[in-house]
Amino acid sequence: MKIYTRTGDLGETGLFGGPRVPKDHPRIEAYGTVDELNATLGLARSLGDIPDLDPLLQRIQSELFEVGAELATPKPSAHGTALMGPKQIEFLEQSIDKLESELEPLRQFILPAGTSMASTLHVARTICRRAEREVLRLMHSSPDPVRVEPLQYLNRLSDLLFVMARFANHRAGRHDTPWQAHA
Repeated sequence: MKIYTRTGDLGETGLFGGPRVPKDHPRIEAYGTVDELNATLGLARSLGDIPDLDPLLQRIQSELFEVGAELATPKPSAHGTALMGPKQIEFLEQSIDKLESELEPLRQFILPAGTSMASTLHVARTICRRAEREVLRLMHSSPDPVRVEPLQYLNRLSDLLFVMARFANHRAGRHDTPWQAHA
C-alpha cells in the first residue's frame, strides 16, 4: 500500500463510513487538532523519562486515536468507533488526583513554564483546549449527532495535562512560576 493516494489533491478527504468532505470541514478540523495534540504528546514523551508520566502519556496517545476515530466517523455507533466513555474519563480524573497528591496546592495563577517536558505539556494543554472548541463547533454544525463523550474526555484531559506539567516540574525540582500583574 502506498502512503500517497492523490485522492486529496483537490482539497477533499474521505470520512470513515461516510462521504468525501473539504479538508477544512469542521469534522476534519476536530480530528486534525486531536492528531496535533497526539503528536505533541509524543514530543513531550521524548523530552523526559518520568516513570509516572510516560505510561500515562502512552495510554492517552492510544485513547486519542480512539477519539480521532470517533470524530472521523459521521455515525460512530454504526461503525464501532464510539469508544470513548465514562471509564476513560474516570481514569483521567483518578490520574489527576494521584498526581496532585504529590504537588503543593495552587494558591495563585502560574505561568506555563519550566522544564522542556513541562513546557511541552503546557503547549499540549492549549492544543487540547483548541480540540475541545473544534469538537464543540462540530457538535453545533453537524447534521449527524456527535456524542458528548469525546468533548468530556478532552475537557478532563486538558486539566490532566496542566497537572502533568506541574508534576514534571516538581519531579525535576523546578518550582511553578507565579503570575504577577505588572501595572
